[in-house]
Amino acid sequence: MPLVWVTGNSGVGKSTICALLKSRGELAFDADSEGFNYWMDRESGQVVADRPYPVPPGWLDRFDLMISRVEVEALAARVHGKTAFLCGSAENEAGVRDLFDLVVCVVVDSETLRERLLTREANAFGKHPDQLAAVLMFNEGVESFYRRLGATIIDGSRPAAEVADAILAAATTVPRPEYQAREPDVYDELWGGRGRHSRYTRHGPRQLSRACSDRSAGLASHCWSPGCPP
Repeated sequence: MPLVWVTGNSGVGKSTICALLKSRGELAFDADSEGFNYWMDRESGQVVADRPYPVPPGWLDRFDLMISRVEVEALAARVHGKTAFLCGSAENEAGVRDLFDLVVCVVVDSETLRERLLTREANAFGKHPDQLAAVLMFNEGVESFYRRLGATIIDGSRPAAEVADAILAAATTVPRPEYQAREPDVYDELWGGRGRHSRYTRHGPRQLSRACSDRSAGLASHCWSPGCPP
C-alpha cells in the first residue's frame, strides 16, 4: 500500500483536500499542522520554535519551510501496509521524496491561484504583495517541473471532491517511481542553477548543506539532499 506525498503551490487546496480525505476515513496528514514541517533560519540553521502567524513581510528572505525526515520516516513505519497521504510542501522536499511511493502535484492556473490566495480565510499566507508575487512566480514552472520528476499531476481547479477522487484513484494505480536519478538536473534547469531552496527569493546560490535537511536543525545526523556533502 502506498504512502502518497500530495504537494503543490500555496493556495492549490492541499489542506482542504487533506481534510476531505480524513472525512472519508482515509489516513491523511497535514504537514503544516501535524508536526512534520518547521521553519528554519537559513543563516543560523536554527529551528524557529514559535513562528509568527501570519508570517510578516520579508519573512521568506530569511526563513525556509522544511520537512522533518525523522517524522516522515516515523509516519512511513506507522502506516506500513496501508494507504496514507501526507499533504504539504517544503523547501527540502528532495530529501524525503524517496520515502514516498507516489508523488501527486495539485496545480491550478495563476489567475485561479491569485483569487484563492486573496480570498481564503483559513490561511493568511499569500495576501501580502511580496508573498503573492513569490507564489505566482513559482507557479509558472511548477507543473512542468513535477511532470519531469514523474509525479502525477491533478487539476486543482476542479471541485475538491473531484480532486480527492483523482488522488485516491492515482494511489491505486501508480507504481513506485524512481525520482532521485532524474532530480538534480531538473532542479538545476528549472531554478536557474539556484536549487529549489531559493524558490521564494531573489538571492544568489545557497549551500545546500545549510538548509537542506534536519541535520542542520539538530533533528537528524545525516543529510539526504542531492549535492549535500556528507
